[in-house]
Amino acid sequence: MPTRSSLVFLCTLALLVIGVVMVNSAGMTVTPVPDGIAGLEAVSPAPMLDTMSIVTSRPAALLVVSMIAFAICALLPVRRLAGLVTPAPHAPMGYLYAGLVAGSLAMLGLLALVYVPSIQREVNFSARWIALPVVGSVQPSEFAKWGMIPLLAWYAAALGGRLKSFPFGLFPAVAAIAVVSGFIVLEDLGTGVLVATALCVLLIAAGARIWQFAIFAVPAAVGLFIAITTSPYRVQRILSFLDPFADPRGSGYHMIQSMSTVAGGGVAGRGLGHGIQKFGYLPEDTTDFLFAVICEETGLAGATAVIGLYLLLAWALVGVVRHQQVPVLRYFVVGVLATIMTQAMINLVVVTGLGPTKGIALPLLSSGGTGWVLTAASLGLVCAIDRATRSAGAETVGLSPAGSTIECKPARATRPASSHAATIAA
Repeated sequence: MPTRSSLVFLCTLALLVIGVVMVNSAGMTVTPVPDGIAGLEAVSPAPMLDTMSIVTSRPAALLVVSMIAFAICALLPVRRLAGLVTPAPHAPMGYLYAGLVAGSLAMLGLLALVYVPSIQREVNFSARWIALPVVGSVQPSEFAKWGMIPLLAWYAAALGGRLKSFPFGLFPAVAAIAVVSGFIVLEDLGTGVLVATALCVLLIAAGARIWQFAIFAVPAAVGLFIAITTSPYRVQRILSFLDPFADPRGSGYHMIQSMSTVAGGGVAGRGLGHGIQKFGYLPEDTTDFLFAVICEETGLAGATAVIGLYLLLAWALVGVVRHQQVPVLRYFVVGVLATIMTQAMINLVVVTGLGPTKGIALPLLSSGGTGWVLTAASLGLVCAIDRATRSAGAETVGLSPAGSTIECKPARATRPASSHAATIAA
């Protein structure tokens, strides 16, 4: 039976490999036939995937970088790091607030880079990327999405039972989430909602009372309403979701083409590389709507395999959470689990026409450099956490009542069999 770390590694690698193949397939083009050529010579050959072009493609290079990031993070001494960053029991609240504010300001600083004219990169009237000299395009919202998880895990672990105190425990955390996710919403509504949802799940897992979140329901709904109504294209997406065929060549085109692509594969699929919709019909086929291409080319079997990999990954992450006793590490894994699964669910709902169109990528599958690398790195940390738990072996890892210090108790020594037999004989 493979270990939890092995399952996480295998699922990560499998999703990335599928992503490389399908991104290359979705990005295929047909060379136009020059004018003046008639007859059989004018018929272009059926497009075929070339193995060498896949190996040397940009997604393949990103796969290598992502797995290197995974390996580096998987080898980190996470238990030692957790002991260094976790405050002492009953640490002053001012110290915890200062850490939370400093971390949130750092995330806001990263997000603000998309408004710096010299490095700003705008795509489809949205400023979500920055252009760096060597690295290329980078998405700061991805850094904020993954950076807020360890920050909130640290804060919740440091508070311990004090997190249940609404004004002094939960409210500062929710305020930090609201500020960061609200800043993301300015350019990317879907990612902002994703970040807020995943971090709230983390806080609930850390002991926050669910009913307390009801207090924030009305302000959150008002903020979401304002974010939608102040952007005409967001309103149009809601209307096209309710009736995409009201404007099939305009606002409803994207959703109609996505559903047509998903249905076009049937049970068996058209065959890898032989999809039709990707040739100028389905927008964003290599990114947000890659799953539709998977359905068309690999059919029900391919779609089931992809969903099965996510479910297997979720099962492995739940196992890591259940066996981890160090709060800050356990909450971090919960945050990773909530982020990946919520993101995958949103993407699948949108692609299958069950929700309004939104630019949310499929984790480890949809084309993207920053998302692939940071997601793989986070899963590498999960493997390091699980490895540290299993390698403890004869040690029992526990926590003080305040849930802030790590105590390692050596296991009881086992008497050698020969000595034990001699004692009995005596």
